[in-house]
Amino acid sequence: MIPGTISKLSEDTLASAASISPKTDMVKLTGSTAIATIRPPYEGFSGILCLVPLDGTLGLLTTGNIAIAVTMAQERATFLVYSKLTDTWYPGAIS
Repeated sequence: MIPGTISKLSEDTLASAASISPKTDMVKLTGSTAIATIRPPYEGFSGILCLVPLDGTLGLLTTGNIAIAVTMAQERATFLVYSKLTDTWYPGAIS
């Protein structure tokens, strides 16, 4: 979890864009622009992020720092793990 939040997920809503900068554990995404780069919330971060598209399916692309391309389903949580060693987000399994 993001420092300063002890036992509950912090959440926010962001517009989808080619590059996003989440500052919370869970991000609800509006819009339909595919995401290629997710900036870590702070230097030295290594952890988990939950993305939830609100307006329809939404793509994660490999042209930035995301390991594999994924199409996220509307209103379904997609979890990603960030490795600071590789500067890469690894999406969880999606069925």
